[in-house]
Amino acid sequence: MSARYTIGLDYGTNSVRTLIVNVANGAEVAAAVWTYSHGKEGVILSRDPNLARQHPADYIKGAEVTIKQALATAKKSVKGFSADQVIGIGVDTTGSTPLPVDQNGQPVAFQKKFAHNPAAMAWLWKDHTSVAEAAEITALASRMRPQFLAKCGGTYSSEWFWSKILKCLRVAPDVFNAAHAWIELADYVPAALTGTEHPSRFIAGVCAAGHKAMWNAKWGGYPDEQFLVKLHPKLGQLRKRLTTRVHSIDRAVGGLTAVGNDCGFDRVFVREDKFQELSPETQKVVLDAAAEAVGAALTEATRL
Repeated sequence: MSARYTIGLDYGTNSVRTLIVNVANGAEVAAAVWTYSHGKEGVILSRDPNLARQHPADYIKGAEVTIKQALATAKKSVKGFSADQVIGIGVDTTGSTPLPVDQNGQPVAFQKKFAHNPAAMAWLWKDHTSVAEAAEITALASRMRPQFLAKCGGTYSSEWFWSKILKCLRVAPDVFNAAHAWIELADYVPAALTGTEHPSRFIAGVCAAGHKAMWNAKWGGYPDEQFLVKLHPKLGQLRKRLTTRVHSIDRAVGGLTAVGNDCGFDRVFVREDKFQELSPETQKVVLDAAAEAVGAALTEATRL
């Protein structure tokens, strides 16, 4: 049997890295790095020293550039290497790095009127503009839902999901109102690679949801509507639009779509709607780079 490989995509603060690994022995066969093109060294800044954002377009571009480069390197360094031998992709990212998306699951920042609005970008993990909102969430949870805080160290952070969304609602209501939902970067990348961005198909990873967004199956998922409306009525409405499909790292999102072809793979890969036809072994092939994101399984298929 020919060698098999997996790809790890690591989205950091300033750049994205691709690593190709032999699954039989863990040997690293190729790697590539690309610095995000927007902002200063990949981070969009402002006069407010607490603001740190990223443009979502850099995430897809980064995957395309680095995967192509890494595949080309592997072909040169490993005799007989082919992209068809890649059987899985795993993604890890900074977090909490949430971004607003529209009714089709596309980043609001892709809309012309929001193309240069920092509030419409991804709110990078080190964005600390939401200190007041975090304190407000912590105080309310202490009174109403102490069990929420017990799962995240006793204090809700300005770096996390709900703090940033509440801040956006207050300082950029036009962006908040344009968003159908908010999703984590760790979930956006697998969704974009597998064509599952639409809310009817979107899957969130339990790691980010549980720690950053206070999701827990024991209390019905995300914080309850009664709690959220105490912060702002529109947060209660937003909760209804967040996905109920929240899964752990061992469950793949689906198969690569045409985006995978753009990244340099030799063939079109099976879509999520055909994914259930694959063997259980193939479905479970993921590379857990940081136990942060749901993997995107890869398998060979005929051209669509």
